[in-house]
Amino acid sequence: MWAAIKARLRRSEEASPVPPEPSLEATPSGPAPNATPSPSTPAPSPTTGTPGASPAGGDATIFTDGFLGRRLKEGTIDDVLDDLEIVLLESDVAVPVIERLRRDLRKDLAGKKLRFGVDAEEAIRTCLERSCRTILARPPIDLANAVRQRTPKPYVILFVGVNGTGKTTTIAKLAGWLRDQGLSSVIAASDTFRAGAIEQLLVHGERIGVRVVRQQEGSDPAAVAYDAVEHARAKGLDVVLVDTAGRQHTNENLIEEAKKIRRVVSPSLTLFVGDALSGNDVIEQAKLFDAAVGIDGLVLTKLDADAKGGAALSATFVTKKPILFVGTGQGYADLVPFDPDWMIRRLFTEGAAG
Repeated sequence: MWAAIKARLRRSEEASPVPPEPSLEATPSGPAPNATPSPSTPAPSPTTGTPGASPAGGDATIFTDGFLGRRLKEGTIDDVLDDLEIVLLESDVAVPVIERLRRDLRKDLAGKKLRFGVDAEEAIRTCLERSCRTILARPPIDLANAVRQRTPKPYVILFVGVNGTGKTTTIAKLAGWLRDQGLSSVIAASDTFRAGAIEQLLVHGERIGVRVVRQQEGSDPAAVAYDAVEHARAKGLDVVLVDTAGRQHTNENLIEEAKKIRRVVSPSLTLFVGDALSGNDVIEQAKLFDAAVGIDGLVLTKLDADAKGGAALSATFVTKKPILFVGTGQGYADLVPFDPDWMIRRLFTEGAAG
């Protein structure tokens, strides 16, 4: 994201006119080439150059000089904010987040004194990094610790989301992650509507060594979830991972089914699984699921392929929910706990996240 912002700022700076140096060339009716400028046309200072411009001319549109340093011009801030908004919109950053970043940038930079030599880009970047870090720093959920402290067992996790986001695969990945933490789990194949969903989970379960509780296709999803919870209680298992049918918010029947599953198993945690590549759609989806069934946190898939980076920033800001995990690849090990510092590096390291 930062590379796009910087490119936009530089294009704007290059497009801003810099007052030309006074010409000393002779004209047909003017003085000779070596003539001294008249008193009415003062010569430019060898140290300050054209008033309002730096010696190199590049900062003329950014700074105004002062005794103790340089101040960013108010008009420059307005131009920077306009350019910033365009880039952020192109980077899938939601409008409420853009408004927050604009407010922070104006507060931090407008009229602020900067030491000579401090680059305007770096000042803007520092402010944006600080704002983004604040947005991402939601109180985290330590899942492994929460599971260990759960009494009585099991700890039930309900997964919701639309079709095609990688929800079923994410469940398998999380089962593998829990195993690596020394925790046992069982998967409830409560997506009884999608053809092949049960078989897909069975394959995953066999590969990672986790039991899958299932019934026939078309069975009551809440009954499947209930059976899985009872199985976990009987076996002393730590976690039940409940898959659900991918559903759009407009499908009232499936939304009601999700609500029924929630009533039956009383999940300890409800996670929304969203595709980072879907941009602002993932934000609207998360909001709608939160309103319908209530969510406690987010899992973002395909973040490794998200060149823009705005979805993660926007989803947690708009929903006010923490991101627990992110998908970074196709393997079972490619589900990692979310690290705000890692996300900041992706957003502001050139070449890492567009």
